[in-house]
Amino acid sequence: MGAIQVALVTILLSLEATTVVLGDDKTPIPASKSELGSWFKQNVKQLNKRKSTLDPALYAAEKGVKVIKVRKDGKGDFKKITDAVNSVPNGNTRRVVISIGPGQYKEKITIDRSKKFVTLYGDPESRPTLVYDGTAAKYGTVDSATLITLADYFTAANLIIKNSAPRPDGKKKGAQAVALRVSGDKSAFYNCRIIGYQDTLCDDRGYHFFKDCYIEGTVDFIFGSGTSLYLNTELHVIGEDGIAVITAQARESNTEKTGYSFVHCKVTGNGRHAYLGRAWQTRPRVVYAYTTLSNAINPEGWSDNAHPERHNTVFYGEFKNLGLGSNKVGRVKYSKELTYNQVKPYISLGYIKGSSWLLPPPKA
Repeated sequence: MGAIQVALVTILLSLEATTVVLGDDKTPIPASKSELGSWFKQNVKQLNKRKSTLDPALYAAEKGVKVIKVRKDGKGDFKKITDAVNSVPNGNTRRVVISIGPGQYKEKITIDRSKKFVTLYGDPESRPTLVYDGTAAKYGTVDSATLITLADYFTAANLIIKNSAPRPDGKKKGAQAVALRVSGDKSAFYNCRIIGYQDTLCDDRGYHFFKDCYIEGTVDFIFGSGTSLYLNTELHVIGEDGIAVITAQARESNTEKTGYSFVHCKVTGNGRHAYLGRAWQTRPRVVYAYTTLSNAINPEGWSDNAHPERHNTVFYGEFKNLGLGSNKVGRVKYSKELTYNQVKPYISLGYIKGSSWLLPPPKA
């Protein structure tokens, strides 16, 4: 009986641990924005409390952090971010924090797939600017980005990421210009400003998390096949003199779990020209919950991209949004006003499997 009792206790403890993991992932984001801080602290705990829940490779990587300094004045390890990134070994298995000093860095930066566990960290009081003027005409759309992150477990904090190419005029071919392309899995962005015009952010593929960020653009300025949660992030529409589109999510099959969820965000701008999303591909999935929508939003809300056959395949959901742009008068019939049970999967860390990889924002 003693051995059986021990086995039962072991099973119960295991179930209890499992419940904690599921609770971290499934606890809904609160309806009140004032509770966001406590919710995040409770559900995204520090490393020393996460050994049993984090991906083992991530936990091991975080136990041996290396810091590399980039300073324009030559007082760091490198003057250029690219040189610091190149110093990270292929097959990297430890967290490397590249601490970037203030100033503007005109570079086209790529974090290769072989360089996992890289953090780009800027001073929150004096955020560095990563800027380049690549365009689709020269590089192709997705490769025009100022910063391309291909590696898993990438983190960025306190950065300004900008594509400085001119605003497309609708006539010149290949004028699209990406500021940031995120193609690595399990990537997080904190307190970053992402600035461009058309195709600002290529939220390409993988689980991604954006918190306390600012994203600015004109047409399709968040696009791709990522599975991403945006929390307390401002989406600024530049669209006073023409059509604007915030999202062009690229889901094409019912088997794909991809989509974008915006929770406690705000859409700013004006002009009543902007769509919350357009059906660039056949089955896009986009949800806005507890989000303040300004009068930048077209009363129709969403665009079928001149494909009426996609009315039955898109998943465009809204839940308890605020502001002039949230008015349902004039909304297209294929959008959905979600119930709480319908929105729950999109307003928790479970949407991005966060309990296995998401950590609090890095500190200096």
